[in-house]
Amino acid sequence: MDHILVAKDVSKSYGDHQALRNISLEIPENCIYGLLGPNGAGKTTFIRIINQITYQDSGKVLFNGKSLAPEHIALIGYLPEERGLYKSMKVGDQALYLAQLKGLSKSEAKKRLKYWFDRLDIGDWWGKKIQELSKGMAQKIQFIVTILHEPKLLIFDEPFSGFDPINANIIKDEILQLKEKGTSIIFSTHRMESVEELCEYIALIHNSEKILDGKLSDIKKSYKNNIFNVGLQVDRDAQLFLDDLKTQFQILSSQFYQQECQLDFKVQLPSGNTTEILTQLSKQANINRFEETIPTANDIFIQTVNKRDNGR
Repeated sequence: MDHILVAKDVSKSYGDHQALRNISLEIPENCIYGLLGPNGAGKTTFIRIINQITYQDSGKVLFNGKSLAPEHIALIGYLPEERGLYKSMKVGDQALYLAQLKGLSKSEAKKRLKYWFDRLDIGDWWGKKIQELSKGMAQKIQFIVTILHEPKLLIFDEPFSGFDPINANIIKDEILQLKEKGTSIIFSTHRMESVEELCEYIALIHNSEKILDGKLSDIKKSYKNNIFNVGLQVDRDAQLFLDDLKTQFQILSSQFYQQECQLDFKVQLPSGNTTEILTQLSKQANINRFEETIPTANDIFIQTVNKRDNGR
């Protein structure tokens, strides 16, 4: 597998504060990579190192297999959480200015800006000042100028901040389109539902250290706890039936809907073997639902951070 970015034992301190401690990450090409962690974990410091806003004290960062260097800045697009548009400047003038800073000619910048302004249906904003726009409207402009020079690597830090659900969904779809066209994306957010929807790989940084990384689907499998949600249609007395089950299986919770004769319960099977319970249930009830609970990214985030904190 080819990697757009590789960090090897990267450390960074600010005085007595250790911002990063021996961080090693491998970010595959053409993927969306979630960079996760609580506030103050070190994510922003790592992003600033990639953008060469600051430099690591030790360790290496490789971009496309070569040591990160000033010429790579033109191949990176960065949408920071703290927005940086000039409020009194007109939208069109500012977009042109920022596009030319990224190396585009004025004519090429105008061509690409027209495409994106039309695509996001904001053509009539060209002559407005940033201070006349809502936070979400300004965020669209920031998004456009971040991706306009078609970088190989995009870094989005809380890209949906300020958007209503409709516009957040529009930007999410654009991010997915960029990935489909071959762009590699680092995605930093606290919105775990966005991680579920977008990210193929994740890394979790906590207290300046990487404590988890890998393919999200593989991580989810490793965090499974053999808990199953079951829904049954029962004819016999539900409580007696449930009491009988409790003598054989670890029932974690249950609820009976009398009108529908529906018994729902959650069961943990230590071995993960479902044959015994399925055989028994099928003889005594109609099985409407039997599904394993897969931990969410949010579950994994909380569990891993809490485990690390409690182990210190």
